[in-house]
Amino acid sequence: MTIPILPANEAAPALQRDIQHYMRPGLLQLSALPPLSLYVHLPWCLKKCPYCDFNSHAVGGAGALPEARYLDALHADLEAALPLIWGRPVQTVFIGGGTPSLFSPASIDQLLGDIRALLPLAAGAEITLEANPGTFEKDRFRAYRSAGVTRLSVGVQSFNDTYLAALGRVHDGAQARAAVEEAAQAFDTFNLDLMYALPGQGIAALDADLDIALALAPPHLSIYHLTIEPNTFFAKYPPAIPEDDLAYAMLDRITERTAAVGLQRYEVSAYAQPGHGCAHNLNYWQFGDYLGIGAGAHSKISFAHRVVRQTRFRDPVLYMDHALAGHAMARDDEVRRADLAFEFMLNALRLRGGFALQDFVERTGQSVASIVPALDKAEAQGLIARDMAHVRPTERGFDFLSNLQELFLPG
Repeated sequence: MTIPILPANEAAPALQRDIQHYMRPGLLQLSALPPLSLYVHLPWCLKKCPYCDFNSHAVGGAGALPEARYLDALHADLEAALPLIWGRPVQTVFIGGGTPSLFSPASIDQLLGDIRALLPLAAGAEITLEANPGTFEKDRFRAYRSAGVTRLSVGVQSFNDTYLAALGRVHDGAQARAAVEEAAQAFDTFNLDLMYALPGQGIAALDADLDIALALAPPHLSIYHLTIEPNTFFAKYPPAIPEDDLAYAMLDRITERTAAVGLQRYEVSAYAQPGHGCAHNLNYWQFGDYLGIGAGAHSKISFAHRVVRQTRFRDPVLYMDHALAGHAMARDDEVRRADLAFEFMLNALRLRGGFALQDFVERTGQSVASIVPALDKAEAQGLIARDMAHVRPTERGFDFLSNLQELFLPG
């Protein structure tokens, strides 16, 4: 077998370790393992958006999407990873990208069939699929529902054709509305993604987007501030985006208007009707475990004495080659004990409800005493409220979240 030469941004294959390597004694003592989710990455898009720093790749041409081979690679990847999570029920599945809705409903049906055959899915497990209005066809969403998807996440970003063009999106406002309407008819719950602080956007234009979005009555709304990420087209050719003060005013406006229609801000960038929060994302924010399969996918897996992070090969062709050969993993690193508290806080403090101190102990293997100095500082600065069992960010803590999280950086 010939292993292809790796480009500079790809690591050599990570050492394939026996399960005993992960189970050996170590510094941590985790009394219980957290809930487990599965993330599946489908990396292709119709075209790369200029703001996007995700591992996504434009489809080359007609028939260029290698659905069958990629599904075989995912199956091999998942099968090879089973010893790491053996016997643990999977609470949620999230199929992200890229644009997963480029894959046919038949392919998604096969993928979910493979997952069910290999993993013990919890009863009523939430299964989410990301969808782009630019790939929308009538009845396509219903076909995904029939395949077993229970929740759709529709990447609208804006309903304004001018802003959509500036963002490099492949759909227009009319397609966005049609996709959301179809999602509402096909699914009991779904998510609508919007972006704000767009090039040239002001409060009036934001209100116009919100008018349309809220009229569609989404049970869940995710709101993302447009940021200029390194190694993107916008980083090389940055557009003029609103100043910070205007962006803050926009976020206040979003929070005010969503609250008026019963959408509760349960996470920094997520608003939902009661009972419609995203269980998969909640598991991330609560420092749960997740196995990631697919090109560039990340995993966090806990064992009795350590927490491990893994990464698959990013390039789709290399990923398929390596996964089918039995070694999809490009990196496999044990999280330093000193970093676990900070990693926990990066996630848990994003939640309006904060976290239970007992969850911190169970998921990091560290005592509450180890974070008391940082908690004291945070409380003195008005960033958290706490009692003997819970810690919650205040409104000020939400507004200055980075400052709050930084208090837990290892010394």
